[in-house]
Amino acid sequence: MVLDKMISKNPLFELSQGFVRPFGTNFFDDGINFSIFSKHATSVTLCLFLKGFEFPVAEILLNNELNKTGDVWHIFVHNLSKDHLYAYRIDGPAENLGKNRFDPKKFLLDPFAKAVYSEKKQFSLINNESIEIKRDTFFLGAVSVDHDFDWENVKKPKLAMKDLIIYEMHVRGFTIDQSSVVKNKGTFLGIIEKIPHLIELGINAVELMPVQEFNENEYHGIKPLNNTKLCDYWGYSTLNFFSLNTLYAKGKENNSALIEFKTLVRELHRNNIEVIVDVVFNHTSEGNYLGPTISFRGIDNSIYYILDLKNEYYNFSGCGNTFNCNHPVVTELILEALRYFAIETHIDGFRFDLASILNRDKFGEPKRNESIVELISQDPILSKIKLIAEPWDAAGFYQVGSFYPDEIRWSEWNGRYRDTIRLFISGIKKNQGKFASRISGSEDLYHNRAPFSSINFITSHDGFSLADLVSYNHKHNLANGEENKDGLNYNISWNCGVEGDTLDEEVLTLRQKQMRNFHMALMISQGVPMIYMGDEYGHTKNGNNNTWCQDNTLNWFQWDSLTTNSHFYRFYRKMINFRKKHSVLRKSSFLTNQDIFWHGVFPLNPSFESNHSFIAFTLIDTETDENLYVAFNAENRELSVQLPLPRHNYSWHMIVNTANSSPSDFIDDKDLAVFESEWFQMVAYSSVLFKEKRIR
Repeated sequence: MVLDKMISKNPLFELSQGFVRPFGTNFFDDGINFSIFSKHATSVTLCLFLKGFEFPVAEILLNNELNKTGDVWHIFVHNLSKDHLYAYRIDGPAENLGKNRFDPKKFLLDPFAKAVYSEKKQFSLINNESIEIKRDTFFLGAVSVDHDFDWENVKKPKLAMKDLIIYEMHVRGFTIDQSSVVKNKGTFLGIIEKIPHLIELGINAVELMPVQEFNENEYHGIKPLNNTKLCDYWGYSTLNFFSLNTLYAKGKENNSALIEFKTLVRELHRNNIEVIVDVVFNHTSEGNYLGPTISFRGIDNSIYYILDLKNEYYNFSGCGNTFNCNHPVVTELILEALRYFAIETHIDGFRFDLASILNRDKFGEPKRNESIVELISQDPILSKIKLIAEPWDAAGFYQVGSFYPDEIRWSEWNGRYRDTIRLFISGIKKNQGKFASRISGSEDLYHNRAPFSSINFITSHDGFSLADLVSYNHKHNLANGEENKDGLNYNISWNCGVEGDTLDEEVLTLRQKQMRNFHMALMISQGVPMIYMGDEYGHTKNGNNNTWCQDNTLNWFQWDSLTTNSHFYRFYRKMINFRKKHSVLRKSSFLTNQDIFWHGVFPLNPSFESNHSFIAFTLIDTETDENLYVAFNAENRELSVQLPLPRHNYSWHMIVNTANSSPSDFIDDKDLAVFESEWFQMVAYSSVLFKEKRIR
């Protein structure tokens, strides 16, 4: 490295002019280069800290002439150890209050920091245990997270999108409960200890809820019933886009979270499980005008956020602010963060929260062309991994089926699939035609793409769990401290006759049937199924459909329930395994009239528009030569149903009948028997699956 002209000396450090690029910190043998963008700043001060110190050990005022190139401020600090932490203090014009929010007293986190540290903590009572959680005071970047990592020659699985079975999970919630019996509860390493469960369940991709650094303690709500503190548990409030959440790491070094996350990715890959990371670029943790100044707001407010004509924050995210994703500087930040994760951590894809905001311009208007979405789609790194959009935002920009319509690079959370399946299975009349479209891959939405453009789901972290979907007609969110005003009111749920807990055996049996019906529909649908952590045993959140602030058993995986609810767990994983064994359920192109035949209670006589809730179909499997017959009776009465005539030398064998209790709800291949009758009685609210097998 050729040193720049020395510009000044500090009692502790020797300084040089430094380099404009790359942004953030970059470590060299003889020191560290610092570079940060701020267009409107009039002064920038680099503040250096050591762990355990609330105040800087040095403050270095950058020279406007020598340490600034264009809108980039930069400096090289010689002989600086990797143990140091850093922040900036930035000042700028005071006029236009609202557009500019400079505060030279604030320590600001570098947007390009690769690890985040917070010295100040407070104690919070969670699960009757005092644990340290971070306060929203100020956050420091680590000057270096440099380290070597041994990937042990473990390669990415590189699974086809059409073959994925995605498992949405929360890192902490998966193993933090005592019932997990793991050494590293609530961490990246804790998940590794539970990989055998993921293998047994049959999933081949995990979608991790946010793992980028967020401030768990930014929410100051109190539980109304026991006066204990609530927190930002889910993490959809990003503080820094490059760093991993330190509370998900067991180690306390600057690079611990990164090393342990890489270890998790490696071990999941070793077991042929892909890793998709949920990223939140639509807003940040700084909130509205009342929120804290942590980073972006104090660096260059009008660049990083979309402001209206009054210099107030547009709130298309529903979280107080909207990130200005299509400003060139912000676009570059997002692209660099995505590339960093894709390259450095070997992950297999991203899921973009409220992704329609990525398609809004600097005025907040929908931007159909030349948005950051196009740049991601054409990027030589990012275009080669899996890209999943939540194709809507909180202000009504709904893009299901049209987020990136001309290519198959993007898949989408299909909200219309979720709603239609819920309507039909719950017995709402005249939905069989829409139901048929959804389980066929939603060709009406993705006709110029592919079935795997649709991420099919019935439940997710948002809304009711599967068990609550069949147990509650209304949300019960009082525990969130917002007088039950938060969360969606429109859930398309049905309590099966009683709201919440009950000892009524008839209601409990119906709920079990409905849970099986939902899971069956998901597993036989064309497209990519996504299941939610805990649904495999029937996890309940007690009717709370917005548990973002609950760090307790409402969100924690209850490992004992795999045993107590073993019958449903058996059915759940058997259906996943069935899907994996039958490629006809995972087609890469849409079904034709030669691939599927639709039926009503009589063969080849569907009633898509009638006032009924019954539908059946035969799926032609040319690969195995074992066709499938599937029927759903969402009527509140029993029906006599006629099976299609089997082919010559073939017979029908019933595999699934959700009306039966375990183990008769799913019959293993070794126990299959010829179904002798042409007719069968199908009870109310049930579904069946037959396989046509050759007579030996």
